[in-house]
Amino acid sequence: MGRTKYLLLPGAGGAGWYWHLVVDELARRGEDAVAIDFEVGPDAGLAEYADSVVAAAGDSSDITLVAQSMGAFTAALAASRLPVTRIVFVNAMIPVPGEAPGEWGEATGHAEAARANDLANGREPDAGFDLETYFTVELTDEQTDELLAHEGEDAPEVFDTAVEFDGWPNVPLVVIAGRDDRFLPVEFQRRVARERLGVGIVEVDGGHLAALSHPEQIVDALLDGRTAEGGAGTTDR
Repeated sequence: MGRTKYLLLPGAGGAGWYWHLVVDELARRGEDAVAIDFEVGPDAGLAEYADSVVAAAGDSSDITLVAQSMGAFTAALAASRLPVTRIVFVNAMIPVPGEAPGEWGEATGHAEAARANDLANGREPDAGFDLETYFTVELTDEQTDELLAHEGEDAPEVFDTAVEFDGWPNVPLVVIAGRDDRFLPVEFQRRVARERLGVGIVEVDGGHLAALSHPEQIVDALLDGRTAEGGAGTTDR
């Protein structure tokens, strides 16, 4: 088997820059990693995002897909087209077949979980997608500015597009969750991972953008390759 290639998929906004510290740390440890930019815009959707993942894979025969947040929907499409040997979800919106990103929140009970987490931590609930509160709270001002400079705006159709796939491939599945994630609270992620994949989670420090705030911990978890309960989880296709 050839050398493992890590393909790092961003979430909404399509900014591969989000992964640059993880790419650098993986390279420092002798690993091959590519952060993929999605060309977001009115002419691009999940199918086009998946095309970019397949193109980045080249002729690699040993691929680990790493999906951040909404990038899990693209991973579902790309996994059926590539020789994937492992899939890692990082603070991810893990879909089931036939689900659209815009349906995911209601299907998983996300709003209720986020509201309960806000109340438990003394925050005013129902702040929606407030950037600083839920996403960039852990970043430096420079990181926030750079991230916003790289991000685009997904077409509305992206959120209405159901991902049609036969199920996750029968390979190890790893779910990494930031214990301080305000957008996808860690206990919520634990439940979704169990219900949808039958696996536990690997907790790391940081929030929703942990690859920018704690890249070394993310890489440790990527290279460790186990779930929190011990042993890699798999599902049948």
